[in-house]
Amino acid sequence: MPIQLGARPDAGFDDPLRLLADCHRRIEMFLMTLVDLAADAEAALLPAQRAALTRSLDYFDKAAPKHTLDEEDSLFPRLRRREDPQLAGALAQLDLLEADHERANALHEEVDRIGRQWLRFNRLDPEAARKLAGDLDQLAALYARHIEVEEQVVFAAAACALGHEDLASIGREMADRRGVPWRPESPDSRST
Repeated sequence: MPIQLGARPDAGFDDPLRLLADCHRRIEMFLMTLVDLAADAEAALLPAQRAALTRSLDYFDKAAPKHTLDEEDSLFPRLRRREDPQLAGALAQLDLLEADHERANALHEEVDRIGRQWLRFNRLDPEAARKLAGDLDQLAALYARHIEVEEQVVFAAAACALGHEDLASIGREMADRRGVPWRPESPDSRST
């Protein structure tokens, strides 16, 4: 991801909710890259386009599934275990969000299949190009709604409902999924 001057740095595993939101920014960036590339799918790929297509497909193949696990295996179960009536709105969204993940996975499989074909043959026939554009349009619409619900409803509720211990456990699980050693920063060490 390109570095933007003045941009706030990505969060670390000690701030898992912000890190999940940062992952959403990467999802949006790589998806828009695919959408932009798909506009010229019938033309031969230029080297820079080939590199961008490969990076984007690889992101959705390797990194994005970890994000889904971060939510479905770490965050959502902790919210479901809370017996807090103030979480009712967020909890009502979790099954829908998980269904979105399944739909997105199916669309990504098709995008990956067509994208790898594109890399292999350097261009797409008109039918494959239309299918790719249609699948990407569906993903863009799905993610726009999905990310808004997660960030505005679920992450906001989690920030209020989950304590330091739960958040530290989520951060540790996220780091483990990525094979990254991580020690949480203690609240006391931040002031020194």
